[in-house]
Amino acid sequence: ILKSLEELDHKEPSEIQEQAIPMILAGKNIMAAAQTGTGKTGSFVLPMLEMLNEKAKPYAKNAHALVLTPTRELAAQVRENVHKYGKFTNIKSTVVYGGAKIFPQKSKLKKGVDILVATPGRLLDLVNQKAVKLDRVQILVLDEADHMLDMGFIHDIKRIMAQLPRTGDRQNLLFSATFSPEIKKLAQSLGEDIIEISAQSPNTTVTKIKQMVYHVDKNKKNDLLTHMIKDEEWDQVLVFSRTKHGCEKIADHLNAAGIKTGTIHGDKTQGARTKALREFKGKFFQVLVSTDVAARGIDISNLPFVVNFDMPTYPNDYIHRIGRTGRAGQEGTAISFMSVDEH
Repeated sequence: ILKSLEELDHKEPSEIQEQAIPMILAGKNIMAAAQTGTGKTGSFVLPMLEMLNEKAKPYAKNAHALVLTPTRELAAQVRENVHKYGKFTNIKSTVVYGGAKIFPQKSKLKKGVDILVATPGRLLDLVNQKAVKLDRVQILVLDEADHMLDMGFIHDIKRIMAQLPRTGDRQNLLFSATFSPEIKKLAQSLGEDIIEISAQSPNTTVTKIKQMVYHVDKNKKNDLLTHMIKDEEWDQVLVFSRTKHGCEKIADHLNAAGIKTGTIHGDKTQGARTKALREFKGKFFQVLVSTDVAARGIDISNLPFVVNFDMPTYPNDYIHRIGRTGRAGQEGTAISFMSVDEH
């Protein structure tokens, strides 16, 4: 594990890693407030790799550890981290999510895995089809728990938890950017002895992100965006729209103005979403327009600009959207376009 950290040039633990790793290694149940971009994934993946490396092989169709995430993008990103950090270990992991063929996922689960990363819906499909059993899971991670509740996954989570060993027989780790009363209730269901840790006061934004608002007529937003990208020579910008249809309209306007733009939203296949993200990271196009589906799970190092073309509905969504910039201690700029009806 140290060898892979050295290769990735990770020299200092982040604040959340410093707090969470020793506690997880000591077998504690934790509820952690951690914004995205603070090294949150490493704070549970690293100790899990350490603990599971000593374990015997997992049973067929079973997993030692289960990580639940709200979106496909985040699931893929967590799995990528497991792969990167666990490169020199014998840890076997896989990821399962909807919008992809189920058969290859089933065959990967046949021999069992150490770490299974999953979105709730697809995991339940696999449980129902008897492709995976969860009765030997020793570590449960609920990642971005606030977003899972916002997306209405609470019933799926409860159904999954009913398949797991009793709370006292497994370690429970809950990560959330915000601690709402619903999250606290969910945490309590994971056991009485859950320890609360926080890398920042919950419900706050990263201080290195410069935030500004432009008051603008609704029908002038496209022109303002085009002008700013061209005039200020932005080479990479992530734009958030409230709707899928809005994403396409913004992209059409920018492409017509000669600004290469791609889109990510729920109507796109997972393959198309992954490709768009890869091309944006590789600067094949300047602008990526997305709905909130991508606000979590998009990790682009050194992304300089995020624009809220439409204001988000919930404060939490604002925190997550702008958290795409200013990651891992970098600086970033978040700009919001606000029309009169959005005050």
